[in-house]
Amino acid sequence: MQVTNQKRMAASILSKQEGKEVGLNRVWIHPAYIDQVATAVQKEEIRELIEEGVIRSKPVKGTSRVRARLANKQKSKGRRKGHGSRAGSKNARTPRKQLWMRKIRSQRRVLKDMRESGTITASRYRYYYRKAKGGTYRSVAHMKTYLEAEGIKDGGES
Repeated sequence: MQVTNQKRMAASILSKQEGKEVGLNRVWIHPAYIDQVATAVQKEEIRELIEEGVIRSKPVKGTSRVRARLANKQKSKGRRKGHGSRAGSKNARTPRKQLWMRKIRSQRRVLKDMRESGTITASRYRYYYRKAKGGTYRSVAHMKTYLEAEGIKDGGES
C-alpha cells in the first residue's frame, strides 16, 4: 500500500497542531491500520485518524551528550592530552608570553613581600627586580636559592 500522500497530509496537519515542523520521517502510522489510512484521501479523514491515534508523530531525536560529558570529565582530570590529541604547537597551547607573565608576576610578588617584611632593602629589591626582569631566574624556587646563596633568608634578617 502506498501512503505517501497520506503521510504528507498528516505531516502538515501535525505541524500545525504541534507548532513545530514535523517531517515525513516523523509521521508514524499504526501497522494494523495501513489499509484504512490508504483509503483516506481527504485531510478531514486524516485528522480523524490522528484523533483516533492511528497516525502519530514520533518524538524528535536529539544528540546524546553522554559521551561528550564523559570525555570532558576525563579531560578535567588531565587525561586525553597525549600527542595524538594535540592540535597546535606548544606555544599555541600555552603561549610563551603567558608562561612569562605567570613566572614574573610570582617572582615580583615574592620580592615585594620580602621588601615589605624588611628581609631586603629597597635598593636590593630594585637590584633583584631588574635581575628577575632580565630572566635570570627560572622560577620562584630558583630565585630563592639564588638569594640564599647571597646570604638572604626568606622571613629573617640577612
